[in-house]
Amino acid sequence: MTDRKRKTPEELRSHKWYGVKDLRSFGHRSRTAQMGYTRADYAGKPVIAIINTWSDMNPCHTHFRARAEEVKRGIWQAGGFPVEMPAMTLAETFQKPTTMLYRNFLAMETEEILRAYPADGAVLMGGCDKTTPALVMGAISANLPAIFVPAGPMLRGDFRGKPLGSGSDVWKYWAELRAGNITEEEWEGIEAGIARSPGHCMTMGTASTMTSAMEAIGLTLPGAASIPAADSRHAQMAENSGRRIVDMVWEDLKPSDIVNAKSVDNAVITALALGGSTNSVVHMVAIARRAGVDLTIERFDELAHKVPVLANIRPSGQYLMEDFFYAGGLRALLRELGDLLDTSLVTVNGKTLAENLATAKTWNEDVIRPRTNPLVEKDGLAVLFGSLAPDGAVIKPAAMEPRLQKHTGRAVVFANYDDMNARIDDPNLDIDADCVIVLQSAGPLGAPGMPEWGQLPIPKKLLKEGVRDMVRISDARMSGTSYGACVLHVTPESHVGGPLGLVKTGDRISLDVPGRRVDLLVDANELERRRKDWKEPAPRYTRGFGTLYLKHVTQANEGCDFDFLEAGAPTPDPEIH
Repeated sequence: MTDRKRKTPEELRSHKWYGVKDLRSFGHRSRTAQMGYTRADYAGKPVIAIINTWSDMNPCHTHFRARAEEVKRGIWQAGGFPVEMPAMTLAETFQKPTTMLYRNFLAMETEEILRAYPADGAVLMGGCDKTTPALVMGAISANLPAIFVPAGPMLRGDFRGKPLGSGSDVWKYWAELRAGNITEEEWEGIEAGIARSPGHCMTMGTASTMTSAMEAIGLTLPGAASIPAADSRHAQMAENSGRRIVDMVWEDLKPSDIVNAKSVDNAVITALALGGSTNSVVHMVAIARRAGVDLTIERFDELAHKVPVLANIRPSGQYLMEDFFYAGGLRALLRELGDLLDTSLVTVNGKTLAENLATAKTWNEDVIRPRTNPLVEKDGLAVLFGSLAPDGAVIKPAAMEPRLQKHTGRAVVFANYDDMNARIDDPNLDIDADCVIVLQSAGPLGAPGMPEWGQLPIPKKLLKEGVRDMVRISDARMSGTSYGACVLHVTPESHVGGPLGLVKTGDRISLDVPGRRVDLLVDANELERRRKDWKEPAPRYTRGFGTLYLKHVTQANEGCDFDFLEAGAPTPDPEIH
């Protein structure tokens, strides 16, 4: 940005470590020499921390070793000094009990790495679901120049000539296996072909929703979020990001210059237009609050009333992220959104969103729909309130059977996940297709960590009858790749005495998506009696990070951040002694 005053080398944050003539700086320089670098490598240059969430246990990030080297190449070319700083990986497919338990851990680690070391700027390398919000939350709080490098979606899956989508087709074919409609051999063939390259889920799950939202908010280079991980253009994007962060440091272009109420709205609108993950509600609220923006779940619903779903991508649509990239990618979709976005806002490349979208084109209007022919006219996501969810709940109408949008049924209640697993397929379970399946103790405190349990399984006996969707209600989340009439994020959660924890089998529950309500049809006096009988469960942890989490995590409608990490007075840089 030519209109921003450029820093001098003496104004670099790293100058306090390397540039002064005292005993401590002697130690910093001598130890840098110990690593094989000379003064010419770093003297008077921006030090760029590459926060890398690579791990042997994170299949979505298997290419990040190579991408980190490409980022370094760009930093060296632009006259910076790159330092790779590994941070906790959050591998959605392996980490238990849930990566959501550790999102705030990575956010804290990112913030403290950037504060404690001689970083002038940061390249944030993430993509697998919770890594994106965690890295961005930490970077916003540290408020050093930062650019996000998304991992990119994997290539399409393949089974006998048919494309497979991660998550979405897992649930689909798992139901068919349980119903007896496919064989174990076919199931193993799906297993072998569904994930065949580096990268995160290639459906519109949480990963692509959040990386796209970060591009819309202005924290990535234009077009970065849509590039498949295995495409050579992804490596080029990584190198370009390394080059750009050096200039961002000289320009002092920080997250606080980019993330504001208008750019947060752009990110939410983008998530809605993509038919994106319901998890984006929790993550975007947390990200916004780190930036001092009071984003509420009501704002999601307000925007959903006017935002069409334009991305024809599973689970709401037909295609996959590889098709989306070839059709023009996120830049094409953002241009199609037009006046729904504020395109006057600055992004990490120093240009406005309007400038970045000027040359974008759509090459396949079935994949990226024009506003005149949307996949869904509006309400790709809905926020519900009512006697069952006084502080709100979310549902994804585009991914459910329309007949269930207004439904009243008898509750079948499971006290926790183990109870559900033990009884859901019991042939003697008193349940039919009109019932409402309720799972308790699956929220931020109850599970703990609010796992992706919300796409509750349909009983095997009903699957065999052809039932593929039912109303299901919990205080859990669900994978962005999931689908169905699933009411999620019910707050307050059952574990803290919310109405969900008072539901009993046989109660009547009413769901009215158009009316934005979910209600427990039980007499108020009876509910009050149950409330008096309710006893607070014992804490699930008595030591370590789990105890910190239980004491400080907020409810889903507040972003599930730690209460002491939300926006406030910035923590000063450490004194150097």
